[in-house]
Amino acid sequence: MPPEKSAYALARYSRSADSIRQSIEWVREHNSEQFLESFYFQYGHQSIADLGHTVLCFEGISELAASEAEDETLWDGQAKSSRYQDFSRSGFITPPELQGDAAAAFRSAGEALLAGYGEIHARMIECLREKLPRPDSMKQAPYDRNIAARAFDVARYLLFWGVPTNVGQVTSIRTLEKQIRRLRVSAFAEVRELGAEIAEACAEPIGCAWDVDDAAPLAPTLARHADPDQYLHQARADVAAWATANLRIADAPSQRVELLKPDDTLVEIAATLLYPVCDSSFRSIYQTVREWSKARQLEVLDAATRSRGARDEMLREFRGGQYCFDMLIDIGAYRDMHRHRRCHQFRQAYSGKHGYEVPAPLRDANMEDFYRATMDRALDAMHELPAPGREYLLPFGARSRFLFKMDFAEAEYISRVRSGVKGHFSYREIAWEMKERLAEIEPELARLIDATPPWIEDPLKR
Repeated sequence: MPPEKSAYALARYSRSADSIRQSIEWVREHNSEQFLESFYFQYGHQSIADLGHTVLCFEGISELAASEAEDETLWDGQAKSSRYQDFSRSGFITPPELQGDAAAAFRSAGEALLAGYGEIHARMIECLREKLPRPDSMKQAPYDRNIAARAFDVARYLLFWGVPTNVGQVTSIRTLEKQIRRLRVSAFAEVRELGAEIAEACAEPIGCAWDVDDAAPLAPTLARHADPDQYLHQARADVAAWATANLRIADAPSQRVELLKPDDTLVEIAATLLYPVCDSSFRSIYQTVREWSKARQLEVLDAATRSRGARDEMLREFRGGQYCFDMLIDIGAYRDMHRHRRCHQFRQAYSGKHGYEVPAPLRDANMEDFYRATMDRALDAMHELPAPGREYLLPFGARSRFLFKMDFAEAEYISRVRSGVKGHFSYREIAWEMKERLAEIEPELARLIDATPPWIEDPLKR
């Protein structure tokens, strides 16, 4: 059934004595749009929209736009893999914000990154074949695929936010509405256009119907109501303005993965609200806010809520988490870690000011100097470009700050699953460090995590 009719059928099923077959027959003869207009959009019975699910695919969008689209807690989907597909001939997207000389400079730098990506991949295949000869028990085809994948693991550090990708997602109508509204207030024009295009697609007859009877619009009622999320836009602007006027932080050195277990919910929420609008570690922000008076701490919360309407949900920053992992990691690792939905995630601006990672296999391939020169030129070019727009040139090897807040069960899951030998070496190290940070404050719980140390390797296993 189309998602809006499915939602209507299941909502009626919960509100009547009829069987599900009788409810479906009722929906065939009655208007689902009128029902949703009244109960979902007017009366605010939002759980109804959890009962209808949509499948949408986004083709040829930038990695940056894909990351923004995926940034929903209740989201399921898959993006094009940088491990199993060659991006060297994919080209890249020039952000619409850049015009004239800026666009030309962006394209020149982007072409250099993709050329370097191809060169490193080819050299890494040679190096890995020498280092890891094919075992007699392994057939040639899977061996070749393994070697190519491991080579892509290294080459991907020169991919960047502007390369195109494809994303397939499955979400409820309710999550889709939130996604559209959030995307339509993005700082990036491509992302705003993507939000508008999703809404337009929901209003049009679908183009991939199994038969003629299935060609009705996907979610026409949703399309009429998915306006830009003005509260989200205004609240973040208000917090940023407050931080510019009031926030002064004495930064301290930080580890790649830091763990903080807050003991003051008010301080935690205020620090989380401030995290995306500055470039300090979460620990530094938290300790600074903790020293303030209650009145000053509440100013941050007031800035984040003064524009909130009667039906606007609290910002996700108000959701507390038992464990706060602050990660200064490369963009590629973030793209992998970002898939974990049973937690709350926040990011700081893609500034390019935190340097970049140098993958160890480059040294074995005598490609480290080449890699560093390519990265340095790309970051220099990025910093010469205006924002927004220049962020699209940020390579996947560049570091940025991300905050992941979760309970112990999710910390155990990520540490165990992401540290396995089949994973990318970057996020394997991060998952292991998550366990180590937990062991420092709660060794009794950390012993329950069956994580694999990064020095245990099986490079021909997928």
